[in-house]
Amino acid sequence: MTADTIVLGAGIIGVSTAIHLARRGRSVVLVDRRGAGEETSFGNAGLIQREGVVPYGFPQDLGLILRYGLNNRIDAHYHIRAMAKLVPFLSRYWWNSNKARHEAIARAYAPLIENSVSEHKDLIEAAGAGNLIRKDGWVEAFRSDSVRDTEFAEADRLTREYGINYTRLDKAELAKAEPHLSRDFVGGLKWNDPWSVLDPHGLTAAYLKYFESLGGRFVMGDATTLAPRPSGAGWQVKTDEGIVEGKDVVVALGPWSEEITRKLGYKFVLGVKRGYHMHYAPAGNATLNNWLMDKERGYFLAPMNKGIRLTTGAEFAFRDAPKSPVQVERAERVARTIFPLAGRLDAEPWMGARPCTTDMMPIVGKAPRHQGVWLAFGHAHHGLTLGPVTGRLIAEAITGEKPFLDMSAYRAERFNP
Repeated sequence: MTADTIVLGAGIIGVSTAIHLARRGRSVVLVDRRGAGEETSFGNAGLIQREGVVPYGFPQDLGLILRYGLNNRIDAHYHIRAMAKLVPFLSRYWWNSNKARHEAIARAYAPLIENSVSEHKDLIEAAGAGNLIRKDGWVEAFRSDSVRDTEFAEADRLTREYGINYTRLDKAELAKAEPHLSRDFVGGLKWNDPWSVLDPHGLTAAYLKYFESLGGRFVMGDATTLAPRPSGAGWQVKTDEGIVEGKDVVVALGPWSEEITRKLGYKFVLGVKRGYHMHYAPAGNATLNNWLMDKERGYFLAPMNKGIRLTTGAEFAFRDAPKSPVQVERAERVARTIFPLAGRLDAEPWMGARPCTTDMMPIVGKAPRHQGVWLAFGHAHHGLTLGPVTGRLIAEAITGEKPFLDMSAYRAERFNP
């Protein structure tokens, strides 16, 4: 089987890339070892985060770092055995999270985020997936006046500098918006611009169906078999339907991208933040109206099609280590005190791994030393948000169009790999 382009990885990044290439007349084969959206893209809070112009940084406050060191929180957890290997990643991540560097990174990152909703809108309409989308933002709920005021000040800054829209909610307004929420909260902040997804896996599946309607092929295969074509220029990979050959290949394998790039001789310092989710039924007639974050505890409740999804923060561990869903247990205990949750709806917590770079921005663009190899990974917490933006940029670059955004900040060369 031959194609113009092979896309490795059928998560939201890979499927979006495949769509944009197929739209431009390229023959595309999408390859994954599992079904579309069944790895990292399967589990997330389901937000297209238009407000997320500032990537998640490493804490700079020593007191907070020491509290994280106790390893008893919901928003972060770590495996002691993994820390030695993670030190190179964490140290550079911490260094880039310095206030001045973090602000510069946010300015470079913002154009991606600013186009996240509009680029998703394009694909959602084309895929007929509007039934999976809500367009009414999400809410942060605050337990203390000090945190509330700090977050309001930051929201004001984002409004001035990036045009983000938000609404302040006092205690009574939050209670009106969420009548079944406990009265533990002093108020909230509603981000108005983001869209939410009722079924993230379903959205990726809808995008895949649209890709196939454009003539694209999806096959099961082993991305680690990627190799130069022995008969000439281009690349090949082994699949369940035989060897697939193509002039170009896009590596969109999320946290598994490092396995491929290492074989090609690149040394990216790529970290992994693992995350968990669990679905619950609401108790009685309770209704959760908004995607809601308990800001000071660090977990999320999202009213999705499969139930109320509870998501945790980041777990720092070896990518393939066994599950350790202690954050789900911690979050569930707290969540049950603020909202009437009934029983669990999943047999066990889901776990996924987010691929993270040390400067919090994805790697998007041509591989520095290999003709026909393109990179699209490292989106951390914003893989769902940035799938269509990334896909369009890569497709434009491959087909020789002028990319609609300046891609220089996201090039692999910034790491001297």
